[in-house]
Amino acid sequence: MQLFRLGFMMHAALSPHAPTTHTTQPIVTGTTVIGIKYNGGVMLAADTLASYGSLARYKDVRRLKQVGENTLIGASGEISDFQTIMEMLDSMNQSDINEDDGYKRSPSEYFNYLRAILYQKRGKGNPLWNQLLVAGFHKEAPFLGYVDLIGTAYEENFIATGFGAYLAIPLIREKWYAEMDEGEARSLLEDCLRVMFYRDCRALNRIQIAKASADGTLVSEPYEISTEWETANFDVRHSTAATLDGSSW
Repeated sequence: MQLFRLGFMMHAALSPHAPTTHTTQPIVTGTTVIGIKYNGGVMLAADTLASYGSLARYKDVRRLKQVGENTLIGASGEISDFQTIMEMLDSMNQSDINEDDGYKRSPSEYFNYLRAILYQKRGKGNPLWNQLLVAGFHKEAPFLGYVDLIGTAYEENFIATGFGAYLAIPLIREKWYAEMDEGEARSLLEDCLRVMFYRDCRALNRIQIAKASADGTLVSEPYEISTEWETANFDVRHSTAATLDGSSW
C-alpha cells in the first residue's frame, strides 16, 4: 500500500497535465547512510557526495548532524529537504534552550517527532524527500531508528538507506554481532562504504563517521577510505577476456 501511494504521488508529479511540483522531483541528492549498534553505543556512516542528477557535483556535503546532546541524524535523499528538517530541529532545540528547565530530549523523542512531520508532509502531497536515520544513546542504551518520506518508521540493530539497503545490509548480516566493539563497528562501516563506492555511481570514498555512547556524541571530519582497483574484475582487459571465454561477467 505504501509503495502504491508513493507511486501515485510520483505519477501525479510527472503527469503532463499536472502543474510542475518540484517537491516531488529531487534534484540534489545524497545516497547511502548506514547505522549499526555496537557494545556500548551506536554509529552512523555516510559519504560526503551530493549528486546533481547523476553528476557528482558537490563533494563536501555533510549528511551526519548532531541534534541536542545525545542524538545524531543521518540523511539520504534531497539535500534541500534535509536542510529544512535541520532548521525545524534547530528551532525546536532553541525553544528548549529558552525554556531553561534542564530537560533534555531523548533520541526516541526526535525519532517520533520526525515520523510525525514526514507522515504529515506526505499526507499533504508535499513530502520531504528523505530517508533518515536517528541514532543516540539514552538511559545506558543505544537507539537506532529509520524514518522515510512516506512516514515509514521502525527501530533496528542495523539499518541502511538508499542503495545500501541492497548492498550493505547483506554484508552487515554476515559480520554483525551484538557484542562487537567500537573498532569492529567502524571497520565494518568502512568496508560497507567501500563496496558502495565500487558499486554505486552516486557514492564517494570520502566519508564521515558519527557515534553516540555514554561518553557523548561525536561527528568526525571527512576522510578518505582506501580503495583497490587492481582486482581482475575491475580490469577491462581481464573482464573482456573472461566474457569471451563464456563467463557471465
